[in-house]
Amino acid sequence: MILIIDDDSSIRSSLTFMLKRAGYITEAVSMPDEAIAAVRRCTPSLILMDMNYSLSTNGEEGLMLLRKIKVLTPETPVILITAWGSIQLAVQGMRAGAFDFVTKPWNNVALMQRIETALKLSEEKNIEQTDKATFDRSGIIGNSKELTNLLDTIERIACTNAPVLITGESGTGKELIAEALHRNSLRRNNPFVKVNLGGISQSLFESEMFGHKRGAFTDAVSDREGRFGMADKGTIFLDEIGELDQASQVKLLRVLQEQTFEMLGDSTPRKVDIRVVCATNANLQKMVQEHTFREDLFYRINLITVHLPALRERRNDIPLLAHHFADKQSKANNRECVNFTTEAIDYLKSLPYPGNIRELKNLIERTILMNNKQTIDADDIRAQYIPVTPHEATASTLPLKETERHRIEETLRNCRGNISQAAAELGITRQALYRRIEKYGIKL
Repeated sequence: MILIIDDDSSIRSSLTFMLKRAGYITEAVSMPDEAIAAVRRCTPSLILMDMNYSLSTNGEEGLMLLRKIKVLTPETPVILITAWGSIQLAVQGMRAGAFDFVTKPWNNVALMQRIETALKLSEEKNIEQTDKATFDRSGIIGNSKELTNLLDTIERIACTNAPVLITGESGTGKELIAEALHRNSLRRNNPFVKVNLGGISQSLFESEMFGHKRGAFTDAVSDREGRFGMADKGTIFLDEIGELDQASQVKLLRVLQEQTFEMLGDSTPRKVDIRVVCATNANLQKMVQEHTFREDLFYRINLITVHLPALRERRNDIPLLAHHFADKQSKANNRECVNFTTEAIDYLKSLPYPGNIRELKNLIERTILMNNKQTIDADDIRAQYIPVTPHEATASTLPLKETERHRIEETLRNCRGNISQAAAELGITRQALYRRIEKYGIKL
């Protein structure tokens, strides 16, 4: 399929007619957001795009669209269409990854030759890459349409260096997606460093992230490498970035902009080559509007945004996930693998799962441990299920911060105030849980 992007309907019609006569399947769109949607829906064999839009006088909108397209589908050849007075713009487009450009008015024969050349070279390149390793999705369970579409996007962007923001509710598997991005990238043989920003206080941020030299402060008895130094040439995963305080946001932004940092106690700048992947269950756009998250940092970390569906939005994956967790739990306890009755699977698929995959995993493991049976039925699961309380049932209609507070309060009640157990249930560190307890004014 050849994608045509132009806000002039006559040009779209002319190109569509020419290409269809030559036997090509086409799709024509007029605006950048339609183009991005088309690229996500079906990777084109080639793209013809105008660099000038009615809303943009300097071609900046066209360049931005080109850059986004090359992130989503870096191997697809793009031929630019420009006016005679926009040759410099076309040169910028070539530097941004375009295959070729033509000027208006174009010669149909010459344009078809360029299209055929681009398609032939692209096909030869694809043949050369057929022996390349397949996409590694180890640890990611499911085959629902929602998950498949998500993994298609991950596969497209993994080989780039584009910063990625992973969003989604708590327990949806954001860390697994970050790991998949790294495993399928050109940095796969270099470090993957995970950082839970919710567990790092403002006073420790610089030491943890940038490292320190001996004597930099009272307890600095030896040199220590920071997380950015550890991640050099690899990927750094910044989880819970919405928890970062304003002062630390400024320090992080400087590193991401300049790709340099200074260790505490050392004024010598260190340059790093890293890919940044961030994750959050907070609404960062709303936080920007409320001035609790820096706008410049927001745009720096989310060139590409990947949203993970909640488990209730991909219920067809629940049977696969349930068997996966059951097999792991059985092997860990030297037991034969268990089975589930049809009624048990139906019951699992009917639950609301405010805690998403983490809640399902916890329920399956608890059910197996409490039942010395090879076949689990619905009653076995029902006996171990902790029902959603009324205030949790309405939590999805509350702001994300309120939802998180309700979840923490309920978990603390279930764990009878045991901080370690509650932190494990929530999938966060004790320090992160203490910070949230203080943040939300939760009484133990």
